[in-house]
Amino acid sequence: MGCSKLMYLNSKILQFSVPLLLLNNKMNQDLLIRLFKSIEGEKNDDIIKVAQKIIDDETIKGHSKLADRLKNILDKNISSHETFHKELKTLLPNGAFIPTDKRNNIPLATPINQHDLRHEMILPVEVENKIRRIEGEFTARERLALFGLKPKKKVLLYGSPGCGKSMSAERIAWTIGLPFLKVRLDAIISSYLGESASNLKKLFDSLNNYPCVLLLDEFDYIAKTRSNGQDVGEMHRIVNILLNLLEDYDAPGILIATTNIEGTIDKAIFRRFDDIIEIPKPGKEEIIRLLKTTISTIEIDKKVKFSSIATKLENYSAALIVKVAQDAAKFSVIQNRKIVSQEDLEKAVEENRLYNSK
Repeated sequence: MGCSKLMYLNSKILQFSVPLLLLNNKMNQDLLIRLFKSIEGEKNDDIIKVAQKIIDDETIKGHSKLADRLKNILDKNISSHETFHKELKTLLPNGAFIPTDKRNNIPLATPINQHDLRHEMILPVEVENKIRRIEGEFTARERLALFGLKPKKKVLLYGSPGCGKSMSAERIAWTIGLPFLKVRLDAIISSYLGESASNLKKLFDSLNNYPCVLLLDEFDYIAKTRSNGQDVGEMHRIVNILLNLLEDYDAPGILIATTNIEGTIDKAIFRRFDDIIEIPKPGKEEIIRLLKTTISTIEIDKKVKFSSIATKLENYSAALIVKVAQDAAKFSVIQNRKIVSQEDLEKAVEENRLYNSK
């Protein structure tokens, strides 16, 4: 309840000020009561402070009954606002909660149920080993602590869209058994000066003692390099607060950020992460495994040449390869053949070629 509300209230007061001089006391009171019934906010909001000043003025004038009635209306509105705001908070175990943005009451992060987490992945051996190391270190965190060592808590995953960055974060949460929260950038970013940085800090503070995997997806959106001359001062403030939050991050869980474009992130932010892992596009071996795994619930023609199909799918994202396999399976089921053929796969590859060129 900032400047816009304050300006609204001031305009209302000015609007009524001249007529109030001409109207009798009863009409004055009715107008003030109607005005106060439209006021809402928290105790420290500017609009509430102005309303309180009006009550004080009425008390000084000796209008004690009117002042008491206005105070009762204001207190009730403040209480209703705080109750509504509290109900919107997503409660978590151990007394933690997901805060909301001040202006629209939108939760700053979204929890995803454990059974909904995607965790079956096909990754190159080198990447698989790096992911397993993060999982293993967290599982052995108490043993590491005996030697003054800490597990990796801040991880950056980068790579092309659709290659499994977000899924890797979900898989880590599923494997180590931690709750999974996804930051809502639409709620974090505000057009009002200073609110975006404040939202970030509020979210980090609320989860400081709550073990979870916190995903900052499309991280480059708020971590752009400060050397970009097109960014306004507000974006620089967000990057600076993010630097401090990452530097001080010592929560009992894991923070995972993902980005499609490595080069746009501020280099100072890169140095704040414990590990930086590239999630590449699948190689030929991974493509074949993805195809077979995706259509494993339906019979596959023994004449299918997966190697030739994989060659055509080189440089495709994992998500698009899965779509190709699913489309091929659908062709078979729709035609009531219930067996995936070479022609089904080739047709699916051709139909999805346009998506890969985008």
